[in-house]
Amino acid sequence: MNQRGTPITAAAVHAAIDSAMEDPRLGSKMSAAVVDLETGERLYDKFADVATTPASTIKLSTSLAALATRGANYRIETKAVAGSQPGEIVIVGGGDLALSVDGNGSYPGAGTLTDLANQVQQALGGQAPTRVLVDASLFPGPTLGPGLTPADLTEGYIGNVTALATDAGRVNPEDLKVGARHVDPAKAAGVQFAKLLGLPAEAVTTGSAQPGARVYGTVHSPTIARIVETTLTTSDNMLAESLARQVAIAKGRPASFEGAAEAISATLTELGLTAPTAQVDGSGMSALNKISPMFLTSLLTRAAKPDRPELRVLFSGLPVAGYTGTLDERFGTASGGAGVVRAKTGTLNGVDTLVGVVVAQSGRPLAFALMADSAPNSNAAREALDKITVLLAQLS
Repeated sequence: MNQRGTPITAAAVHAAIDSAMEDPRLGSKMSAAVVDLETGERLYDKFADVATTPASTIKLSTSLAALATRGANYRIETKAVAGSQPGEIVIVGGGDLALSVDGNGSYPGAGTLTDLANQVQQALGGQAPTRVLVDASLFPGPTLGPGLTPADLTEGYIGNVTALATDAGRVNPEDLKVGARHVDPAKAAGVQFAKLLGLPAEAVTTGSAQPGARVYGTVHSPTIARIVETTLTTSDNMLAESLARQVAIAKGRPASFEGAAEAISATLTELGLTAPTAQVDGSGMSALNKISPMFLTSLLTRAAKPDRPELRVLFSGLPVAGYTGTLDERFGTASGGAGVVRAKTGTLNGVDTLVGVVVAQSGRPLAFALMADSAPNSNAAREALDKITVLLAQLS
C-alpha cells in the first residue's frame, strides 16, 4: 500500500502533546491513544488499553457493526397488514425510528405514515378501516438501557426504545436535540396512523400480525449509511439504539439491549477487532459502558481498510470541527482545527471524550481517542481536548 505523506514518529507525537495532556482542565483520569490511521502503528499511549467510560463515542462501535451486518444500502421496513377481522389494520414496526408522519419530521428522506395510509386505503378498495392494531413486538424490551431510569427521560436526550415510533419518539419533530418524548412511542405512532385512516384514538390497541397476513403497504427508512451519518454527526441516541437492534436482528439475536450488545461484540470480532470490554447499549447513554482508547482507534483503522468500503461511511458521518453537528461550535479557541479535525464527541456527567481523525501537516492521517473521565468542567475540558487535536494536526 502506498502511504500518504511523511511518517510521524512516536517521539514527535509525545513532544507535541505531552504537555497538553497534563492540562488540569482534563481532570485526574485522562487516557489517550494516537495511531497511524493506515498502518495502525501506536504513536501515543496514555493508559490506552484501560477501559473507561466512552459516552457517545461508543456510537462508532454501533455504527461500524451496523454497516458490517446490514450494509450501507439496507432500508428498514414498516408494514401495514390485514388483521383477523374485516377492516382491521395491523401496523408492524420494523425498528425504523426515523419514520415520519408526513415528511415534515426530524429526518430527511424518511418513510411516512401518510404514504403507508394511502397504500392501505388503495388496498382496501373502498372498504372502511375499523381498527388499528400496533405490533411493536420486534423489540422485546426493556425500553430503557442498563443503568438508566425513567428520570433520564425528562431532558429528552433518550426515550423509550420501541420497534415503532415517529421522529424517534419526539412529541415535537422540530426538537432535534432535546425535547419531550412520548412515553409510549409505538402507541403514539399508531394513533397518528389511525388519524390518517379516519379513525379515532380509541380505535387503536396493541396486537400482533398473523403469519402470512396480507400486506397492505410498506414504507422504508433512509439507508443505513444515511442513518449512520445522522447518528454520528448529531449524536442521535435513539437512532444509535435502532442501529444496535438492526445488528441484533441481522445476527439472529433478540432485538434487546442485551441481544444488541452481544451481536455488536460478535460482529466486531468477525472484523478482526478485540471486542469492547463492556458495551451495554448502542448510544453511550449508560455510564456502565467501558471501552479503551486503543479499541476506539481500532474501529477507525478497521474502517479505513480497503476490503470493506461500506465501512468508510464511518468517516463521512464524523462531525467537522467548527462546521457540522456536535462540533459546529467547537474549536473557536483552538486555532487551526476548524475544518481539519473530524471527530465524534462524547459527554456525560464528568466525562468528555473526542475520537476521530486528522491529517497532519506531514500528510499522514492519524486516528486519536482522547478520554477525560473526571473532568471538573465540561466546557473547559472540551477546549483542552480540542487543543490536543490541533497539535496533532500541526505535526510535520
